[in-house]
Amino acid sequence: MKKRLFFLLSIWMMFFVDVFAVKHYHEVKIFEEIGSTSWIHLKKGVEEARAKKVDGIFIHMNTYGGLVNYADSMRTLIINCEIPVYVFIDNNAASAGALISIACDSIYMREGGNIGAATVVNDNGEKMPDKYQSYMRSTIRSTAESHGKVKVVVNGDTVEKWRRDPLIAEAMVDERVVVPGIVDSTKILTFTANEAMANGYCEGKYNSIPEIILQGFHEDDYELTSYKATLFDSILGFLTSPVLQGFLIMIIIGGIYFEMQTPGIGFALLASVVAAMLYFAPLYLDGLTDLWEAVLFLIGVVLLLLEIFVIPGFGVAGILGIIFIVAGLTLSLLPNDLFDFGGVSWSATYTALITVLLAMVGSFGLVAFLASKIGTDGIFKNLALTKSQDNEEGYVSNNVSLNALAGKVGVTETDLRPAGKVMVEGEIYDAVAENGFINKGEEVIVRKYEMGQMYVRLK
Repeated sequence: MKKRLFFLLSIWMMFFVDVFAVKHYHEVKIFEEIGSTSWIHLKKGVEEARAKKVDGIFIHMNTYGGLVNYADSMRTLIINCEIPVYVFIDNNAASAGALISIACDSIYMREGGNIGAATVVNDNGEKMPDKYQSYMRSTIRSTAESHGKVKVVVNGDTVEKWRRDPLIAEAMVDERVVVPGIVDSTKILTFTANEAMANGYCEGKYNSIPEIILQGFHEDDYELTSYKATLFDSILGFLTSPVLQGFLIMIIIGGIYFEMQTPGIGFALLASVVAAMLYFAPLYLDGLTDLWEAVLFLIGVVLLLLEIFVIPGFGVAGILGIIFIVAGLTLSLLPNDLFDFGGVSWSATYTALITVLLAMVGSFGLVAFLASKIGTDGIFKNLALTKSQDNEEGYVSNNVSLNALAGKVGVTETDLRPAGKVMVEGEIYDAVAENGFINKGEEVIVRKYEMGQMYVRLK
């Protein structure tokens, strides 16, 4: 009898605590373009919500879209989150915002809000090729399917239907998708708040998150906190933006190239090192990059420098160096757990590789441009000495007699890559190879001596 009484009392106490306990919700605002910053804010907001052991997370959304790779990471985080995630669409949830919203457990909208138009476009707003649309169709369809099916009564019979129709989600991406009674094959689907409610893509219309909790959840006693983004989070988001990452790669590669061309100056190499730190450090702090990827990049740089300054010719070390540099930069842009890239899509891999390769091509283009401008034009005019010292003005070279060395045979004292040291008739001179690199100890012929510089070629 006592055991039964204790059991009933325990059940009553659990019911009492559950009914009268204060509900705690956490809000994360996404009012900007979907990208690295919004991804960091959502991730940090979810971590904060877990630490506070809240009952639900509200995403307060107003966005026209953004980058697909970050939207995919955000929707994956939401789908796998053990805490219910709700979205309140304050005005717009377009493109990437629609994908994120569909991932949430419930969608609430303000009157006049919109959701849809998730076609993949480039920076100019032009539609991307079908392979990009195909991936987005699959992603948004599987996101809708993740909410499963519900049982409904139709004409007296109980049937199962998707809670969120995947075909409707797919029609938000591709105008060729037909949803009978909703959209034909000529339009990209975008819902108003009323249309979204009528078709299972909105659970209610409200003016604010507190109104959702009070009127939708029927909870008078609750606590609503908000994630407050720090300055560090914003800086981290800026440093991990694709545009800046591409620019940093250009500086890294350009700095290494300049150092190869003018060894010993140090400024170009310093710029490359600083850019590499700014590139890898934020990705490491964000959890996107593991330490081994930065080490892989560093090994590539060391191999390339060894090939240039220590090992003659251009062989295995140089090729491996380039491969390691590209691999380190590319893999650092992909989320992984040590060497496990199982959760990374081919689309994300392709995007990362193209970002690195385009930045490398851009770096060589920038180097060529700067080389043509230094000392000649614009802000670069004063970076090089351009004054001529003509004979008519009294300038006479103290090395005129060295013209007599033309045709003489000498021996290279260092590698000429293409500049170095050459010994001719017992004297050592600075020299430049006319036809490619020349290894140390090779016999060369002096071709000419002009403008204070000796020019040689392999004998």
